[in-house]
Amino acid sequence: MKMIIGLTGGIATGKSTVSKMIKERGLPVVDADVIAKKVVLPGEVGYRWIVDYFGKEILTDSMTIDRKKLGTIIFNDAEKRKRLNEIVHPEVRKEMKRQTEELLARGFETIIQDIPLLIESKLEGTVDKILLVYVPEKVQLERLMERDNSTKEEALSRIRSQIPIDEKKNYASAILHNDGTISETEKQLDKLLLEWGIK
Repeated sequence: MKMIIGLTGGIATGKSTVSKMIKERGLPVVDADVIAKKVVLPGEVGYRWIVDYFGKEILTDSMTIDRKKLGTIIFNDAEKRKRLNEIVHPEVRKEMKRQTEELLARGFETIIQDIPLLIESKLEGTVDKILLVYVPEKVQLERLMERDNSTKEEALSRIRSQIPIDEKKNYASAILHNDGTISETEKQLDKLLLEWGIK
């Protein structure tokens, strides 16, 4: 039976760690973040639209998009964030669909779509199950400040640009609690894959 699982979380909840665990278990992962970086490379349609809208000041010396600079602009401006999403998301979805169809054609039964903003983008209907990587907001804040070397205010503004992690629980088919050790998370994942009949 074919199954598309949407893997999601919140910023700094450890979704990438879980994605890596899933790959180690031989399951294919279609990664929205990797695709999002690809669709804004020079020469891609998304790149042209972003530069047209945000101006050349968001470019690095090598003419690629400076993600940090662009991030700072959109995290503090809901209108500009919305516009960036309108440019990038359709391109990402198109490529995700293409990769998923290719994997299904190659005979894979279960495909994981790693989508950080799955719920924010209202994509629940495009997957069969939603797997949420969860840590309490307090842990999320600590991890983000440590990871990005940011202030509490900067970290909070990034966390608040997403739906609160506790609210995301309402959408999840299953929740992986990722505030313990790596092996504790792995045990939860293996148990879940077994429950869902995924080898």
